Amino acid sequence: MRFLLQLLVLLLSLPAAAQYTIREPGAIPLHGDWAFTLDPVATGEAEGWYGTNHPIRLWDKVQVPHCFSVDKRYLFYTGNTWYRRTFPWQPAAGKRVLLHFDAVYYGCGVWLNDRKVGTHEGGYTPFRFDITDFLKSGENTLAVSVDNNTWRRGTIPGARDEYKEGDGPGGQFPGWINYGGIIRPVYLTVEPGVYAQNVKVEAVPDLAKGTATLRVKTRVRNTTSQAATPKINFRVEGAGKTIPLNWKSQPASVAPGQTAVLEAQTILKAADVKLWSIDQPNLYALRVVLAGDTVQTNFGIRKVEVRNAQLLLNGKPIRVAGGNRVVDYPGLGSLEPDWVVEKDLRLMKEAGMEFSRLTHYTPAETVLDWADRNGMLIITEAGNWQLTPRQMDNDTIRTKFRGQFREMAERDWNHPSVIAYSVGNEYLSEQPAGQRWTKDMIAWGRELDDTRLFTFASNRLNTLPKAPEDEASQYVDFISANIYRNHATVLQRIHELYPDKPILISEYGRRADTDGGEAAQVTHLEEILKIIRDMPYVAGASWWTFNDYQSRYPGTNPNGYRPWGLVDPDRNPRPLYDFHRRQMAPVTLEKVSSLPGENGQFQLRLRVTARNDFPVYAVTGYQLKTEGQTVAVPSLQPGQSAEIVVPVRGFSQKQAVQILKPTGFPILHQLIDLTNDSRTSNR
Repeated sequence: MRFLLQLLVLLLSLPAAAQYTIREPGAIPLHGDWAFTLDPVATGEAEGWYGTNHPIRLWDKVQVPHCFSVDKRYLFYTGNTWYRRTFPWQPAAGKRVLLHFDAVYYGCGVWLNDRKVGTHEGGYTPFRFDITDFLKSGENTLAVSVDNNTWRRGTIPGARDEYKEGDGPGGQFPGWINYGGIIRPVYLTVEPGVYAQNVKVEAVPDLAKGTATLRVKTRVRNTTSQAATPKINFRVEGAGKTIPLNWKSQPASVAPGQTAVLEAQTILKAADVKLWSIDQPNLYALRVVLAGDTVQTNFGIRKVEVRNAQLLLNGKPIRVAGGNRVVDYPGLGSLEPDWVVEKDLRLMKEAGMEFSRLTHYTPAETVLDWADRNGMLIITEAGNWQLTPRQMDNDTIRTKFRGQFREMAERDWNHPSVIAYSVGNEYLSEQPAGQRWTKDMIAWGRELDDTRLFTFASNRLNTLPKAPEDEASQYVDFISANIYRNHATVLQRIHELYPDKPILISEYGRRADTDGGEAAQVTHLEEILKIIRDMPYVAGASWWTFNDYQSRYPGTNPNGYRPWGLVDPDRNPRPLYDFHRRQMAPVTLEKVSSLPGENGQFQLRLRVTARNDFPVYAVTGYQLKTEGQTVAVPSLQPGQSAEIVVPVRGFSQKQAVQILKPTGFPILHQLIDLTNDSRTSNR
């Protein structure tokens, strides 16, 4: 009882926890008040700042998760820092206690009760330590040293090991801020001696039969001194009910102190299969139960493949827009509380951004949870940002990259929104080192998770290689090309080189502060759409960027921002936002007629057409909403139209009409003139 009361006091003292979702249902958050100080000359470890008896009365108080780069006391500091806090504990016999960090930027060391627990390198991926043997009864002192200095060579991301005059001073560094701190949740979990470390779900539909094969791989850790043969039970829930299933598995023994992967398989009959897609993001919950341990994860059933230069989702070609989202919010830096994730992704979804390579690093898992629930296609990318040939051939760099990629993939592999992994951005992919990197990392990635597609973002295809083997895109499932000029010529040439591979324009865009200003952004998008709508092999186009972001890269404005966004730093939409929203809606809306009726009503006849150029996908379950009522839109295949008659009452000369997705997102908004019978359209 004393132990439970201590934990209750700990939980009640953590107001910050409510802002950050922790996916582990039994987690004990270590959010809230921490002591914090800078260590600019890096003497903290040598002087024992982690020590229980080291005085911290002059340290500042901060709220973790914390980004010291935007804390006004340490604004844009780069270097060593320290965090410390205490928490009560009462060890329980036979239990293991794990300390989890969802992300610490960039490198860190962890001490508990004057003893070093371990270190970690990589600023955007999760890691954990077994701290059972470090804990003691009563008060425990946890210290974390954090270093955000990635303005050097050898970190990922980090500085290139060469200087190019064309980049300008500072151009060898990443183009975003090295926001430092314990930037995502930190928490404890209590596990039995034999517990599930990770669960991988592979849900493969048979599109012809309507059934699905479900394979579950459970990584079991045995921390006891005896061999264990764990019995695992599974429970799958979908559409609010438990689905009865017959599982096939082979009992397996896990040696003392070892880890083993146990596999099980079952078939879902057609009546129980609801496919996941961007408009019907159907999710299932899987519960994996060992003796004394339960793990739950969500998953979706969907099939993503490439064939004949098309991207197919559940067997149907799909062409959709997207956006690159940089994790950067005024006053928060790289912190992603739940409300920021909700705000940003809702704005993206309503702007028609359905297929996104978000950016050059791994986002918070709450981003992917949102994408799962609301239907977005995501490419996640590990940290090769413009590594040089020497760096890509360096064994240490390769080892660091593999570590970060593994942490990313093992966290994300059950998310149906994650359809592909990227092994880097804008490296010299035509050179031998770039070719080796791409081939090796994709091959290695497939060993880890072969259920996703693989790509990387190339800016070398602009140089128009003469043959497919001249550039590393020969190894990818689909082409990702960053294109900022000569779009038509470059896209045509890419298609000639790789005629069987669909193309994602992984970056394109125009800054809001160039000649023509914000209006020129709109004109630029209009010009690009005229090109790609006649190119059926362009499966997607992801605008750089959704939001403006802070940077120290050459060419950044005096206010510290790079204004590429559809929205400004505070998420105020630019004119480009509304134009992107109209043009990237999968349907168009056209007034056919508006005729006066009885009792002051108008009979408003509207034509809804599913686009057949870009974006392109079937429309099912959509609704048309006026100021007075909501009407179902018939299911439409690309190119099909339907006319809808809506009675409209009132004295307004203009009628607001919206198109809503099945998920409730308004994706099209138009004012219809009721006073004459002229046609209006959003085309």
